[in-house]
Amino acid sequence: MSNATTSTDSAFAELFEANIIPLRVCLVGLTWGLHDYFVTLEDEIRYIWPQKFNVAKFFFLWIRYYTVTLLLFDVVQIHVFAIPGVASDDVCVALDPITRVASVISLWSVEIIMQLRVYALFKCSKRVAVFNGILFLGSIAGFLWILYHNTQRRGAIIADAIHLPLPGCPSIHTGIEWAQWVPATAYECVLFGFALYKTLRSTTERIRNGVHVSLYSLLLRDNLFYFFGIACLLVFNNLMVVGLTHIPWFSYSPFHAAVGILTTRMMLNIRKAAAKREVFCSEGVPKMRDSNDSQDTSPTPLGPWLVNIASSRSDGTDSET
Repeated sequence: MSNATTSTDSAFAELFEANIIPLRVCLVGLTWGLHDYFVTLEDEIRYIWPQKFNVAKFFFLWIRYYTVTLLLFDVVQIHVFAIPGVASDDVCVALDPITRVASVISLWSVEIIMQLRVYALFKCSKRVAVFNGILFLGSIAGFLWILYHNTQRRGAIIADAIHLPLPGCPSIHTGIEWAQWVPATAYECVLFGFALYKTLRSTTERIRNGVHVSLYSLLLRDNLFYFFGIACLLVFNNLMVVGLTHIPWFSYSPFHAAVGILTTRMMLNIRKAAAKREVFCSEGVPKMRDSNDSQDTSPTPLGPWLVNIASSRSDGTDSET
């Protein structure tokens, strides 16, 4: 009897600690996100605000402020449900898919931006656009199916733990919950493959032709860094859920902060470079040289805004598309 009691106490202690960790780490994610926001606010005011409202500006502001809102949501919902008496069976079952959908909206928004960048890098190839578009829709369908499957079983999974004196909903991961982010991870790896291929080809051509580093090569470098970073975060998240990292689950907050920071810094970086390296043709329209061809001075096919996702002129005028 004492062994059974000891085992029960040990299991409760582990579950209690698993619930405490997200309460603390979500504050770290929010602090990180707000710190980066204020550090880069001057660049946002200088390079983004003067632009007329267009697709580029919309995407930047959406990612920027949705990330901050999402981090605040993480902190509020975790701490509110940690109040005794707030969490219940129905609330905890409903909260799980809500937090996952809120999280994936951020990731899907960023993936749309990266699809446009890959599309532009491959000279507006319709095949590339259709291929990536179909895979993107497939990843969405896969995510939603796994989410539905896990939600249907969530109530039974937490039934034994929901009435324990825990700070919030039980932090229990079972079933196929580990597969929740596999579709997004696989899709990110595909986009990373496109970016890696283009970067290697561009680097080879630049070395062969002796072309200096250009805005185009900067775009490729940022793409490669971003895709690799997000893919690593998704893989780590999946491994953490299944327990292979031996690191306890610490909520989505750091992941939300990392995705937002990587994306906005990438967009600001290329916009700052565009502002410094813009050249003008006889009509005064901005154009960029492709690092693969030092003699090509034609504007990018879809216009700089599609390549940079933030490349309208800083004086407020839009580039031609």
